Amino acid sequence: MLELVSDGVARKISASYSNRPSLYPDNNSLEKDYVVDRYLTKGFMPAVPFVARDTPIVAFGSCFAINISNYLDARGYNVLTKKDNKAYVTKMGDGIVHTSAIRQQFEWAWENVFPTEAMWEGYNHEEFGYSEEARLATKALFDAAEVFIITLGLSEIWYDEPTGEVFWRAPPKAKLDPARHKFRVASFAETKMNICNIRALIAKYNPNAKVVITVSPIPLAASFRPISCLSANAASKSIIRAAVDEFYRETKDGDENLYYFPSYDIVLYAFDNQFIPDRRHINGPVLDFNMKIFERYFCTPGIDDAELLASFRAAQAKDKDVAKNGQQSFVDYQKEKQNRREKALAERKAARLAVKAERRAAQIEARRALPPTAEHLERLAKRREQKASAKSVS
Repeated sequence: MLELVSDGVARKISASYSNRPSLYPDNNSLEKDYVVDRYLTKGFMPAVPFVARDTPIVAFGSCFAINISNYLDARGYNVLTKKDNKAYVTKMGDGIVHTSAIRQQFEWAWENVFPTEAMWEGYNHEEFGYSEEARLATKALFDAAEVFIITLGLSEIWYDEPTGEVFWRAPPKAKLDPARHKFRVASFAETKMNICNIRALIAKYNPNAKVVITVSPIPLAASFRPISCLSANAASKSIIRAAVDEFYRETKDGDENLYYFPSYDIVLYAFDNQFIPDRRHINGPVLDFNMKIFERYFCTPGIDDAELLASFRAAQAKDKDVAKNGQQSFVDYQKEKQNRREKALAERKAARLAVKAERRAAQIEARRALPPTAEHLERLAKRREQKASAKSVS
């Protein structure tokens, strides 16, 4: 064993290490100002940001994708999948959750390949057909995109056994045909192959586009496996994360447009109380910190290191607050956040009304200052005549 000092603390590591390794952070490590660079994002961030305000972005995949889309859109970036169009990656951008379904969208848009059966459904089981209008809208988005942000969510798949074609989600009970509709877990090999094919399609039809792959940290809501959902989720995420890692390691050196954003890794391992009481959705400060990491390293003008570190400290503070005061802390946080939002909306509304009233008063005053027109004098004369006539009649 060799002894070294890391973050001011003596540690022992195996003497077999020939070079300084990346050490797993302890609680002391997370208090350092260099925590983001050294322990959370090392090895994955681009050397130079490439997402400008007007850069066309297409972001879709699992439910975590909507957080990225909403954040960048609110910050003024050009998220095409937040605009009004007919593409399903806009309508269901956070509901196309497994790699097979994501791959289908690229094959459909660019190669006009789609299932022979009705396999695509919305949140309320509304059917999404394979109309040419929707395909061309999807193709237009994919052709225009300079950055793809693809979020992978789960490995559990429902499929049609005779054709092998996959559903976006579990088929509704009214349409379920047990004789042909089956359930399976996508293998590591299948998942990796889908990722490879997605990347190859983008390289073929939009070769200059950047591709950022993320893994959603949001667990399964339910599993169709005959085991606990907790264990099923662990396996589902592990398959995806391992497939992404191997694909990235094998291809990154020869692919300057490929990136991995470690949202899954950061959410799960940098915090202790990262979820709200449902244990699935990420609490606000942790989510905000993840989004700010993306903006800091991928976007320009972006934000600076000080703002990013302040966001991490806020997330840490909430983490510790929950550890001390329990889950009620999240309820109080959400109420406070909602109150702030409502107050901000009321203030903006009042400001708009004040500006409108000020403009109206200025317009009236400006009209009063103008000399009367011939038309105006004529209207006044007619009014006087009408009043005089009415008075004489009375």
